[in-house]
Amino acid sequence: MTVRRLSTDDLDDCVRLAEDRDWPPERHKWRLLFDLGEAYGIDAPDGDGLASTAVLTRYGDDHAAISMVLTASRFGRQGLARRVMEHLLAQAGGRTVSLYATEQGRPLYERLGFRVICRAAKHTGVFQGEPSGRTRPATEADLDRVLELDAEVFGTDRSAALRRMFDFGVRVRVADGGFGHCWRNDGNTVIGPVVAGDEETAQALIGDLALDAGGEVRMDFDLAKEKMIRWAGEHGIGEPWTVSVMSRGGEPPGDRSRQFLPFMQALG
Repeated sequence: MTVRRLSTDDLDDCVRLAEDRDWPPERHKWRLLFDLGEAYGIDAPDGDGLASTAVLTRYGDDHAAISMVLTASRFGRQGLARRVMEHLLAQAGGRTVSLYATEQGRPLYERLGFRVICRAAKHTGVFQGEPSGRTRPATEADLDRVLELDAEVFGTDRSAALRRMFDFGVRVRVADGGFGHCWRNDGNTVIGPVVAGDEETAQALIGDLALDAGGEVRMDFDLAKEKMIRWAGEHGIGEPWTVSVMSRGGEPPGDRSRQFLPFMQALG
């Protein structure tokens, strides 16, 4: 079976494949990943949609993220995910490659040379709190400073993703030494990325973005950020669902201490 490059013409089949594996449809997210990355897949041998998918998103010359690794349930355990993964790893060249792995997917990634670098968890709930008074809505005029700060903290170039925040998301906020963003994804609003110089600034950005969003929000915390997780719990955010953050080819670049929330798990 041949691995081919997918296009937005395949979006409906990507959504069907996700739903087949009990994932949400996430059309808004899929469209962004098609824009920023390279989606690959294998056509179903029975002619009904896609048998397998994965997306590669490159950051500069030294880092890439893999996401949306899915295989239709009727084609499980036939090596399709491995075939697509090997194709993406070849496309990544010598870059360090990272991904978020469920326990179901982790054994395959370990066989491909990935190693766990940390654990992370999705936390959801309705944020309970008051505006911090420390952040403000960002405008396009703030973008240069945001990109400068992010290049320093993230350690490589994800400017293409950050430039999309104003049209993709609900709100971008800035504070002294930090910025944050939130975007709607089916039944909730995801907060991320959040970059800040300290926990208090990160809390102000996250809290204000959650209040902007209203309703249920999602935050994907590194489990090492225990103080942030306790703070979120005190404000109504809990129900963690844990995954492994894995990397191949060394540690991803950047200062993880100032990266409080990812843009989304799919973008690393």
